[in-house]
Amino acid sequence: MAQLIHDLKNANPSASISVKLVSETGVGTVAAGVAKAKSDHIVIAGHDGGTGASPLSSIKHAGTPWEIGLAETQQTLVLNQLRGRVILQVDGQMKTGRDVVVGALLGADEFGFATAPLVVEGCIMMRKCHLNTCPVGIATQDPELRKRFNGQPEHVVNFFFFIAEEIREIMASLGMKKFNDLIGRSDLLDMQQGIDHWKIQGLDFSRIFYQPDMGPDVSRYNVEKQYHGLDKALDNEIIKKAMPSIEKKESTTFDIPITNTNRTVGTMLSHEIAKRYGNDGLPDNTISVKLEGTAGQSFGAFLAKGITFNLHGEGNDYVGKGLCGGHIIIRPPQHFKGIEEKNIIVGNTVMYGATSGESYFRGIAGERFCVRNSGASAVVEGVGNHGCEYMTGGTVAVLGETGQNFAAGMSGGVAYIYDPEGTFSQSCNPSMVTLEKVAKENVQPKGAKHLNLSDETILKQLIVNHHKYTDSSIAIDILNNWDTAIGNFVKVMPIEYKRALNELHAATIKEVA
Repeated sequence: MAQLIHDLKNANPSASISVKLVSETGVGTVAAGVAKAKSDHIVIAGHDGGTGASPLSSIKHAGTPWEIGLAETQQTLVLNQLRGRVILQVDGQMKTGRDVVVGALLGADEFGFATAPLVVEGCIMMRKCHLNTCPVGIATQDPELRKRFNGQPEHVVNFFFFIAEEIREIMASLGMKKFNDLIGRSDLLDMQQGIDHWKIQGLDFSRIFYQPDMGPDVSRYNVEKQYHGLDKALDNEIIKKAMPSIEKKESTTFDIPITNTNRTVGTMLSHEIAKRYGNDGLPDNTISVKLEGTAGQSFGAFLAKGITFNLHGEGNDYVGKGLCGGHIIIRPPQHFKGIEEKNIIVGNTVMYGATSGESYFRGIAGERFCVRNSGASAVVEGVGNHGCEYMTGGTVAVLGETGQNFAAGMSGGVAYIYDPEGTFSQSCNPSMVTLEKVAKENVQPKGAKHLNLSDETILKQLIVNHHKYTDSSIAIDILNNWDTAIGNFVKVMPIEYKRALNELHAATIKEVA
């Protein structure tokens, strides 16, 4: 969680990173951990929340009332002197100004309204949001149904004016001038009428309304910002050196050392590029960074197009996470004495959720390599368990052994496995893929990602690149004996992806005819 929050903060330093937690027993302990993990914002979601697409079982049985989870979270954060570092929000069927005031008295800074504003816009709670048949035109893309939408922005504005007015009236009755003075003041709740009710006789609610007395120096509400340590990030130095490329699109190349305390390297640089050029990024290799050492977690996360990282050393977990057009090359240190193709070069969950770009790893990757890859290309010389899990696009070449459960849930993209021993079928999960020989002729339909390229052409180009960038001995052996080696490759092809490509191919032939 701490690493994910750090990644997201690097991806957009001006954004507030929020973590949503369900109201349940023990949520306070979880919230304390989230606050220590540097989250800027925590949401406590009550059991009555959820969209109209929520299953009835979830609506009825998931979580507890927001009041209980909020009270526990507020008390735990105050007792651990963490409350001042985070913004605490609560939601789950809040409808009135009284709900807001009760939430504030139990510890919330902010309040989430969803169902009530939807009703103000015309929602009639049909609970079919996920079916595209909303009869009042709110939760649908059907143009005929959308014509029925009569909601106006003024309706929602007016609703919140009434909410604010009710809050002002209640604050006046309590003698409060500032909203912050309400936060955490559970002693102002009048509980006597509820306690006297015959239905709850014998129940003790004192722990819910307990107010920790930690003295004036411990805040009951948000008063400071989390320190994310971005001022110490290696990216600050990289950005300075790459400024000609960022501002003027000039090519820059430079060397820089890296250690495993340098986490999420390249992500703030990518933010600077995305801020100026969007998803288009820069031309390939505009910024070429040569690094030496051991990279910390999330090396090259969300790396933008136009950036090339060439690392002599090794990577940790999450290398290339969310890769977005950049190029990553990792090979062992220049004076490495071991067998390179037997060496672990990167950690687990490498290339997680990558969307585009290329990566070349001279060595073996850990588990869950290219999980949820949706468009990037990668070459590696061996992977652990669960390789290409849930992959939906892109191309992966593995020039060595794979662990168990390869291609589980793989619905798109293609993987090529070098399997001279013929044992890969024992490691592959066949539930959604078929294993084929690498085709030499072109089978890609016009309009496919690799336009008019055969499997052989795609695979050979990846291996050529791998040798060019990493000086891989495995790659050169395969290329020198290509006619024989190509027969040792297994193509992992998702069944539904193949069907879709065949349909596209047939439609293209029909169109040409």
